[in-house]
Amino acid sequence: MAKKRTTKKKTTVRKAAKKASTTKKKPVSKSSAKKRATNKGTRTTSSSRNGGGLDADLKRIDKEILKLINKRAQLTERLYSKRPEKKASIYDPHADDSMLNELGEANPGPLPDQIVRSIFRDILSFAKSGVKLTRVAYLGPKYSFTHFAALERFGKGADLIPVSTIASVFEEVNRGHADFGLVPIENSTDGRIVDTLDMFTRLPLRICGEVLVSIHHNLMSRCPRSEITEIYSKPQALSQCRDWLARNMPDARLIEVTSTSAAAQLAREKPGAAAVASRQAAVEYDLQIVAEKIEDNKHNVTRFAVIGDHLQKPTGSDRTALLLQIPHEPGSLSDALNIFKTNKLNLTWIESFPLRGEEQGYLFFLDFEGHENDPKVRKTLDQLEKGAVRLEILGTYPRSETLN
Repeated sequence: MAKKRTTKKKTTVRKAAKKASTTKKKPVSKSSAKKRATNKGTRTTSSSRNGGGLDADLKRIDKEILKLINKRAQLTERLYSKRPEKKASIYDPHADDSMLNELGEANPGPLPDQIVRSIFRDILSFAKSGVKLTRVAYLGPKYSFTHFAALERFGKGADLIPVSTIASVFEEVNRGHADFGLVPIENSTDGRIVDTLDMFTRLPLRICGEVLVSIHHNLMSRCPRSEITEIYSKPQALSQCRDWLARNMPDARLIEVTSTSAAAQLAREKPGAAAVASRQAAVEYDLQIVAEKIEDNKHNVTRFAVIGDHLQKPTGSDRTALLLQIPHEPGSLSDALNIFKTNKLNLTWIESFPLRGEEQGYLFFLDFEGHENDPKVRKTLDQLEKGAVRLEILGTYPRSETLN
């Protein structure tokens, strides 16, 4: 029985060995091995190229962009250098705005129009500076809303000169130290800017442009909101946020300073201090925004005037500003305003100031739609002049859209 079991075991082993020999893998040829290795390498390279390929594409695109924007700047500089009246051609807000608006309409995204506008505005600005450097005095300091408006109109290629008062802006331009000045003239919440209108009665400068900026105020500090005891800002900014501050920061002391930038600097330096200022000021002075867009009027817009001696050509969408003094007698203002109605001119702004000294009466600042060379505007001015004690055209300039 033992011998029989042994024989059966040996037979089983021989069958297993025979089966193993028949299923043994065939030797792989060199060409097949090479092909497999190549396929494997291709799969590895393909997966690794997902990042490397994008990097190469980005570098190539960067070089193309760099080449194109420099070419754009060179062609722009060549264009302006060939024009006979360089100052007149370099300062052309209507042409600049039209170009930027067209780019905004053609922008497919995902970059927002504001970023596209900023990029092309600075290309244009630096190209113009290669032909003639434009010096612009503005109500400073840096990172104030007036500074932002100056950048929007003239770009970073201009020589922007901050001064401390509105009167100083007018004086810099009047003395020829600056080609243009930029000052606030009107706010949709607080109304007229008295210092600006007063300077137009003193110096023979014209309004040759406007910049409309949406004003968003932010509460910023280096400490938590619960620890804020003092809030700094310029009077206009505090006024435009007075309801919000009264509701949300009733225990904080409000302190007026010369500018929102000065307020931001104080908020950075003083414990327990905060500022009401722009988002850009928070970035520049390393402050945390505690509450954003705290202005009471969510459609808060400030209109800035570009001042100089430049006469703008008609664009079809213009505004004319007047300084008017009429006889101090019953019906004189009604008669003056009726002239605009008769000639179908739309008044867009009117402000009054009492005359200085012993003389009784008022000066009126008026804005209306139309260019001073338009026939019906000329007719209106002629009719006004007949009954006026004083009539001065403060400027004719293209209307602008509000910028965020």
